[in-house]
Amino acid sequence: MKTIGVVVPVYREEEGIERFHARLSAVLDPLGDRYRFTIVYVVDKSPDATEVKLERIAATCPDVVVLVLSRRFGHQAALIAGIDRCRADALVMLDGDLQHPPEAIPRMLERFEAGADIVQMIRRDTMTGGTIKRRLSQWFYRVFTRLSPITIPQGSADFRLLSDRVAEVFRSEIREQNPFLRGLVFWVGFNIAYLPFECQARLHGETKYSLGRLVSFAVNGVCSFSKVPLRVCTVSGIALALFSLVLAGLQVLAYLFSARNVPGWASLMSMLCLATGVQLFFVGILGEYVGLIFDEVKRRPRYLVERVHQADAAAADRR
Repeated sequence: MKTIGVVVPVYREEEGIERFHARLSAVLDPLGDRYRFTIVYVVDKSPDATEVKLERIAATCPDVVVLVLSRRFGHQAALIAGIDRCRADALVMLDGDLQHPPEAIPRMLERFEAGADIVQMIRRDTMTGGTIKRRLSQWFYRVFTRLSPITIPQGSADFRLLSDRVAEVFRSEIREQNPFLRGLVFWVGFNIAYLPFECQARLHGETKYSLGRLVSFAVNGVCSFSKVPLRVCTVSGIALALFSLVLAGLQVLAYLFSARNVPGWASLMSMLCLATGVQLFFVGILGEYVGLIFDEVKRRPRYLVERVHQADAAAADRR
């Protein structure tokens, strides 16, 4: 009997977490004759009653483990915590807000049994999420594909299955401080299968990804996988230097051969503002890369587990 781990990162999901668990259990229970499941909920230190409700669930369900992080480390860190904790033949990742339908798990397991090491779920374009966020998401995937050496299919979500050998790569080899899992999953290679799914509307609460967090997430993804922005800085600097030389030459010619040489304060100030703005923009790009390097060299833990809830507390691995 194969073992399957289900990793669910949660943050402020007190209103819908019990309904999510009931629906997940309804999908997994009929598969119990073929697989042994372990459900790992990773609580990203919610200020609500999410942990309390999950503790009650874990007390009555021996196949449920609840990891409570010491503070809010973020969605990606919560997924990594689940990967590190859950040892199984395959891992399934999905969010606990029911936008990732648990009913897709049997299809994912079929692809896994057919030899796929990664089963990536592809979100069909729906009306959920708002027009602005959907347009930004589409734009991000196009830009990322052009700038990086890997291709992320549009609509890719953190809803996927990883075989144990792929999960072990993340446990032992890939230990980045700011992991961008949507890119890393395709970077590692192996046998990848794709399945479509319909992204459903949230039943409770609202998205925890604000527009600012989405922009930060996108910038981190691009900087983690592409050096193109740095090369743009170099090329643009060379182009501006050549342009300034051309302007200087034109100014000399105007001084020598033109009867009227009107001082161009407007053009001078506009060029000064342009050059200053471009320099500050490029300093910002360099700062993003320096910040990533700074995080790496500190080598701090990517997350800390404060406590663990499960039916057999004595067997809990309290890190």
